[in-house]
Amino acid sequence: MKYIILIFALLIPFLVINCNDSASSELPEMKTVEYVDIERYMGDWYVIANIPTFIEKRATNAIESYRLRDGGIIETTFSFYEDSPDGEKKIYKPTGYIHNKETNAEWRMQFVWPFKMPFLIIALDEDYEYTVIGYPSRKYVWIMARKPQMSDEVYSSIISDLDEIGYDISKINKVPQFWKL
Repeated sequence: MKYIILIFALLIPFLVINCNDSASSELPEMKTVEYVDIERYMGDWYVIANIPTFIEKRATNAIESYRLRDGGIIETTFSFYEDSPDGEKKIYKPTGYIHNKETNAEWRMQFVWPFKMPFLIIALDEDYEYTVIGYPSRKYVWIMARKPQMSDEVYSSIISDLDEIGYDISKINKVPQFWKL
């Protein structure tokens, strides 16, 4: 029970800030990719860089994993190690819901009932090797790939695209990925 209270205590300020986010009304609508083959999208994605939420600020070896359930529900597992690969392992299990079933590119993520956050797939490699998840206010972004490393050329191109659509790219941080191969 004390963990539930702690989670609510940590999430309430986050939710209030995001519910009252007026900055997004000043920006053009964020466009998603035209279509996501949801079956291909499922699986593990390494978080290469982000504008982190408070939960992610000390993340190392962050991975977001998706598994499709019936009715367009996406079982999600977000895991990382705090501060280093030897740090404490953290695991979160939000639930994803496909909001736009025509494109599969707009989801809602629910960390705490009844609140659902927009989750917009704004870039996706044609081979499903990398993806970019946007947030309408541009407060958050996640650059993810199927492998723990991304070429500098691809990363720079993504950063340039994010700058063009109104992200403050100075807030984007690379997430350390230290894996023993």
